[in-house]
Amino acid sequence: MLCYFCGQTIHTTMKKNKGTLTLIGFILIALGFLAIILSMVGLRFTFLSWIDAPGALFGFAIRLLMVITGFVMVYFAQSDFAGED
Repeated sequence: MLCYFCGQTIHTTMKKNKGTLTLIGFILIALGFLAIILSMVGLRFTFLSWIDAPGALFGFAIRLLMVITGFVMVYFAQSDFAGED
């Protein structure tokens, strides 16, 4: 399968960006968990304060989505897709 942007195979693209995608995934996981924990005690990160503007439930859902997205990114970055072609 070819990548839409660079024309290389998905396996080659994922292999080149493995470290970057893993780092971004871990950052999302850490920020999401910390934001959830801080919101439980009434605190929040200043740069994530816009998340709570529509409501508390929406803010919690976005934080949870950050954690899930981080786990998915780390999983796909660490997976080996060589055997699937």
